[in-house]
Amino acid sequence: MTLSIQYLYYLVGAVLALTAIATFTDRSNPKRVSSGLFWGLYALVFLVGDQLPPLWVGVGAVAMALIAGFGGVAGGQHKSPSVAEYAASAKRLGNKLFAPALAIPLVTMIGTLSAKHLSVGGVPLLDPKNTTLVSLGVGCVLSLALVCWLTRETPAQGMRESRRLTDALGWALVLPQMLGMLGLVFSDAGVGKAVAYVTTTYINMDLRFVAVAVYVIGMALFTIIMGNGFAAFPVMTGGVGVPVLVGVYHGDPAVMAAIGMLSGYCGTLLTPMAANFNIVPAALLELPDKNAVIRAQVPTALALLTANVFLLYFLMFR
Repeated sequence: MTLSIQYLYYLVGAVLALTAIATFTDRSNPKRVSSGLFWGLYALVFLVGDQLPPLWVGVGAVAMALIAGFGGVAGGQHKSPSVAEYAASAKRLGNKLFAPALAIPLVTMIGTLSAKHLSVGGVPLLDPKNTTLVSLGVGCVLSLALVCWLTRETPAQGMRESRRLTDALGWALVLPQMLGMLGLVFSDAGVGKAVAYVTTTYINMDLRFVAVAVYVIGMALFTIIMGNGFAAFPVMTGGVGVPVLVGVYHGDPAVMAAIGMLSGYCGTLLTPMAANFNIVPAALLELPDKNAVIRAQVPTALALLTANVFLLYFLMFR
């Protein structure tokens, strides 16, 4: 039997469904009904999204946006170990705590690199089309098992901790997926063509360095606006990357895509729209300035963005 990406979706959907049920029954949550509905709708996307008409999935996404927009997502009260218990556990486990976290990328890498050799009777064990994501899912499951063995806890405790973190993140947890869909909507709506028209009309794209700078900086700017590099990628690549850098200057599309996404991530460091990266950590750390994370990242983002312009210019046209 081949492990397909669908099994990973089922796993994520099951975790979200349990979160929804726990939220519905949590009387300490002042908005348990609306919050439970939010997580329940999100669970359905992973559990049966491929079997639902696209219109229904879109209606569910709009309903989730309305629930979050009107402040309907809230967290309950969670019983956490005391400081003394945390300290005792940390002292007992020591550096072993890093093992489960490191196991995830290690298993993902091993699965990705060895997938073509993993087969039984000619049937691949991992989905050849989604090897990395399936390997990531396997790595997470093995990491959970390792955590339970090290801490002498049960998977149920892992589920409780998962819900606690989900409540802490709130609606920001769904932002990457929502913003990724927004990028496809923008692409289908012709935003990429509009970007191509504006850049070629008002900017001198006859200079290759200028075209490279427009693509790199544009990726960062669109990411700042939309909060996600995946949302910016189809817009800038369809508007400048493919027609100009590849079509006119015959650059390497693989290099363009890699450095383009890295440029988008520079924008991620600079925007509150990437709430799960920049705003949520500030809230979890109880920082007085909610933009403190962004302020700390500005020098790194600008330096890396400048470097990306020159990297793309010298590597794409070799």
